[in-house]
Amino acid sequence: MILKRITTLILPFLLFTGCQIGYYFSSGINQWKMANTREPIEDALKKHPFTEEQKNKILLSQKARIFAFEKLKLKETKNYSTYIDLGRPYVTWVVQAAEKWEMKNYEWSYPIVGKMPYKGFFNELDAKAEADEMQKKGYDTYVRGVSAYSTLGWFQDSLLSSMLRYKEHDLVNTIIHEIVHTTIYIKNNADFNEKLAVFIGAKGSEMFYRDLEGEHSKTLELIKNENEDDVLFAKFVTNELAKMTDWYNTHKKENYTETDENERQARLSQIIDDFTNKFKPTLKTNAYFKFEKEKMNNARLGLYKTYMENLDHFEVLYKKLDRDLLKFIEVVKTLEKSENPEEDLKKL
Repeated sequence: MILKRITTLILPFLLFTGCQIGYYFSSGINQWKMANTREPIEDALKKHPFTEEQKNKILLSQKARIFAFEKLKLKETKNYSTYIDLGRPYVTWVVQAAEKWEMKNYEWSYPIVGKMPYKGFFNELDAKAEADEMQKKGYDTYVRGVSAYSTLGWFQDSLLSSMLRYKEHDLVNTIIHEIVHTTIYIKNNADFNEKLAVFIGAKGSEMFYRDLEGEHSKTLELIKNENEDDVLFAKFVTNELAKMTDWYNTHKKENYTETDENERQARLSQIIDDFTNKFKPTLKTNAYFKFEKEKMNNARLGLYKTYMENLDHFEVLYKKLDRDLLKFIEVVKTLEKSENPEEDLKKL
């Protein structure tokens, strides 16, 4: 999966509760302000000085949403029929945190949607402040900008100006990905929800371009190559997560010294080295080349745990259903009440 496509967020329903009241109030106000600037796509095209490239992407987004509703039979809503000009590069900034000496993501609890391995802020400084607080508590942290998110149907999601930076086929993938969240959501199972949306977004974008441009489309060829790289990268990162889990299990102590931390950092850096020297040459595209550009820690590795670990489990069911994506979606919907969807997926 192209890294920018991983920067999607399920924004929790904004209720005022407990000690989080300040956070929910601020988030609610920002969501309300955004909603008040929303305008129909037709009006936005007339009002804003879009480039031809941007206009094409906006029109493509409308084709993608209709495709998701009509061809994939995802839940039909008014999502992405309106536009919001953010006036900033990202809609939110997300904080992720993880245990330092265990391959375990920290989870924040929210009303309605349950636990999530990330926390979103409409202000970058607020996100960095949260990351600082988590670091003081002894966690690894990772802060990333988010260009798109789903409100799970609680609000009408709009096409955002930040999404117009995507390549066209990435935009199509993102629209389908986010509509999946509105259609299928399992409480307290963020990892399953995200991987499902990643999988359907990838397969759905293939279907979309096959319909739009035909079997010999150059865009379709690129998407297929990127999707094959997704599978390879998912196997790579699943293997690295397993090896890191084993490494932490053999390095358990009651107290950790600076020397221990240096050893940990060296072990995490080895993941980047292995990617660069062993895995990167096997890729067909440059979709994952940014993986080696940032320092690795458990929170950043935890991002891939949420979006990519064991992604091939979905592929097994998809092949069993004769690669029929509509059948796949219908079957996966039966897992909505599951307490452990990852295990129940295997049973299917």
